[in-house]
Amino acid sequence: MTNPLPVDDSTVARRSLIRTSLSIFVWTLAGVLLLLVAAIVLLRFVNPPTSAFMLGHQLSGSNHELRHEWVSLDEISPWMPLAAVASEDQRFPHHHGVDFGAIRKALAEYQAGQGLRGASTITQQTAKNLFLWNGRSFIRKALEAGLALGIDALWPKRRVLEVYLNIAEFGHGVYGVEAASRLYFGVPASLLSQTQSARLAAVLPNPKVLSAASPSAYVWERVAWIRGQMAQLSGLRYLQGLYN
Repeated sequence: MTNPLPVDDSTVARRSLIRTSLSIFVWTLAGVLLLLVAAIVLLRFVNPPTSAFMLGHQLSGSNHELRHEWVSLDEISPWMPLAAVASEDQRFPHHHGVDFGAIRKALAEYQAGQGLRGASTITQQTAKNLFLWNGRSFIRKALEAGLALGIDALWPKRRVLEVYLNIAEFGHGVYGVEAASRLYFGVPASLLSQTQSARLAAVLPNPKVLSAASPSAYVWERVAWIRGQMAQLSGLRYLQGLYN
């Protein structure tokens, strides 16, 4: 019988260190995932007092005052969620947090030589605003997609819309539709008209550049397009099931 080759102490130590490091990594990852799931479950019932984006604004030292006021979905004009869906995510009632069809279409258009457009759903934007940071890295997008799938699995669609409309950015330091409505139009979110809702939705893609208070020609073009899409989606009936 051939005796096994002796293993020196340094090799044993390296193997032990690798096993220990892998164990720490796995348990840390499991702990982070468990905390995220717990946070998602909690936020289904508890309104978030802030978000990652709001905290980022406060830590940035911006001269713009942070404006934010939470309101329930019942206190928001039904035109506003419809405008947001028409503008940002028309398949919102039907997908499961991530619209894989829209992603495939965006990639096909990119491969055909067109610009790479965003394919983030409202659920993904909610996940990003709540937990993550702005940017275009694949790591952030992967985290965003995973969180969106978890949110969609644990929240009703109504809750996703409610949180989204309360933490979305509508201008420098302006977060949530109530703060935006009062600042730009002088009315509570419950009284937003169809056009006012479309104006707010029109700036969602880039609220630090686009203005709902003083719309550019481009913003007015988006307002007209969004209103057309709202009508094409069958108007307020499109999201009626979410209110029942």
